[in-house]
Parts: sequence; structure tokens; C-alpha cells
Amino acid sequence: MNDDRIEGTKHQVKGAIKEGVGKLTSDTPKRVAGNLEKNAGKVQKEIGKTQEDIRDENE
Repeated sequence: MNDDRIEGTKHQVKGAIKEGVGKLTSDTPKRVAGNLEKNAGKVQKEIGKTQEDIRDENE
């Protein structure tokens, strides 16, 4: 597992928590920021997965 997959997962979890807090407190900016961070984490995680797939194919 590479660093992008690990960091992506961290951002997904952190963003989901932030989004949940925003929903509970009716804090729209926090909810949106959490959603953005969560989705950015998904993208980063997929980049890491793709890098690993490419590396595995070249071995």
C-alpha cells in the first residue's frame, strides 16, 4: 500500500467526520468542507491504487 492510498483514506475519514459535524450543527460551510475533503480523499486513494496497479503490471 502506498502513501497516496493511506493519506486518501485519512482524508476520507476526516472529511466524513467534518461533514457529519456540519450536518448535526447545521453548519453549512463545515458540511461542504467535509464533503470536499472526503471526495478529495477518494480521488487520492484511487490515484494510489492506479499507481500500484501500474507498478504491479510492470513487475
